[in-house]
Amino acid sequence: MNNSAANVTFSPALHSINRTSTSATSFPNSTLVYNNGLSTMSTLAPGKLLQTNSTTTMIATISITTAAPSILASINLPYMIAELIIALLSTVGNVLVCVAVGLNRKLQTVTNYFLVSLAVADICVGSLAIPCAIMTDLGIPRHNLYLCLLMLSVLIMLTQSSIFSLLAVAIERYVAIFMPFQYHRLMTPRNAILVLCFTWTLAFLIGLVPLMGWHKPPPESGFCFFVFVVDMTYMVYFNFFACVLAPLVVMFLIYAQIFVTVKHQMRRIATERGAAANSEGTAKIKKEMKMATSLFLVLFLFTSCWIPLHIINCFLLLCPSCPVPLPLLLTAIILSHANSAVNPFLYAYKMKTFRKAFKSIFLCCRGIAESDEQEDRGGNKP
Repeated sequence: MNNSAANVTFSPALHSINRTSTSATSFPNSTLVYNNGLSTMSTLAPGKLLQTNSTTTMIATISITTAAPSILASINLPYMIAELIIALLSTVGNVLVCVAVGLNRKLQTVTNYFLVSLAVADICVGSLAIPCAIMTDLGIPRHNLYLCLLMLSVLIMLTQSSIFSLLAVAIERYVAIFMPFQYHRLMTPRNAILVLCFTWTLAFLIGLVPLMGWHKPPPESGFCFFVFVVDMTYMVYFNFFACVLAPLVVMFLIYAQIFVTVKHQMRRIATERGAAANSEGTAKIKKEMKMATSLFLVLFLFTSCWIPLHIINCFLLLCPSCPVPLPLLLTAIILSHANSAVNPFLYAYKMKTFRKAFKSIFLCCRGIAESDEQEDRGGNKP
């Protein structure tokens, strides 16, 4: 850490700003701050925290030398390495998904159009949101509130787009199973594109709500830390309860109804047809069941990766005195980002058409590389 920096310490358990207290508390040895409810943790140097009747005031220890005064967040190297690995896997893996759907006609279905939308959101997480998270982890940019809010809102937008893509997949599966005769009329590529345009626009607007005024006043230090500028009431009540939890509940109910109905249909067919149960209709139902199971697993992994961090946000807002261990915070943040990297592996494992498409791409790249190598060898011969 640069000794010329103005050093501030903020306790994770005392992250909420507006609390009532009459005592002054010092944290001389505390070095970590939870600054980003969605994406980032910062390590700051020792300082003091003063609490008054209605507000919490940060008192920084400032030492001025010939260097330019600034508050520097020390780099959490393991955390940053983990983020960069996730960014790389997320970008490469989801680009592979998009290429597979673009090259393989069998994969060009309405369901996969929505999965491509999910993959595009995950590509943006790896290539855009995680770099923004790392920058804001260091307090960058300074003295530019709206650019800071925009950078912090990127992951909110992309998460919301992912949720809407998953919701579109669930509704598409519902129509395929419960309205089979109307499916081809309703679920056309054109309608799918219109739905995607609408969901991305809506996700963009939801993510921009902090820029529209629902944010905290800019901090005097000018540093871009999530907890200093984004109102946690927005994160918990609006973003989590209304925009994340409600769609997730709807999706789980849709898949529950799909599984129960398909199971009853398979039992009824087996009872009525007996030995002839292995008919074309039964095979189709089993295929739909397998597809629904794979897509439900995508939803389940998304929920498992994101809910822990949102629950921590709820504790920090609703129970500011509840201690949250630092390793738990770091794990929740990394887990939420890691969700963007897991889907390509899931598709390869659970979906045969994707697995074949990935294999073809790798074999094609390998063949091109071998062909180039042979040409180079041939060109070197006398």
